[in-house]
Amino acid sequence: MPMYYTEVPGAIQTTNATPNTANDAYFIKPGSTRAVWLCWAQVQGRAAGLTALSGISFRLEKWTSTASSAGTSITPSPNDVGFQAAKHTAAYSASTLTSGTGGPTLLGSFGCSVSGPGGWGNPQASTGNLDQAYALEGAATQSIDIFNVSATASLNFECSTGTAE
Repeated sequence: MPMYYTEVPGAIQTTNATPNTANDAYFIKPGSTRAVWLCWAQVQGRAAGLTALSGISFRLEKWTSTASSAGTSITPSPNDVGFQAAKHTAAYSASTLTSGTGGPTLLGSFGCSVSGPGGWGNPQASTGNLDQAYALEGAATQSIDIFNVSATASLNFECSTGTAE
């Protein structure tokens, strides 16, 4: 049976100060002994008082040669108190991370408004079905990253993910 975890930076992140420039803002990578699946990602725009409509796009990208690095680490939180500590790691940056190498392979794209929710997958229905999840093998030097981009500079957002091992 898989063990499920949630990763929440708990910090406001920002799109690039240059419009239409992508930031690598978040990644997960496997531990040495177990595979990890990215099951869902949720995002929330944090703008207030804007006078123009805009949105934030997010891309799931997989680095295939080396994993992304740097940023602030996130401790995956077990969804069940009986689950052991996660073997995989995650990190985010308020601005941008050091991207991996090889690829990237574009896995998916989703978005949100500058002040509303959005995401990929369904957190309420993700446990027990890994058919639609993206996997990284244990000990692989790979990562799945979330990039953000917007036609409007410096928009604020928050994100969280659900994973399984």
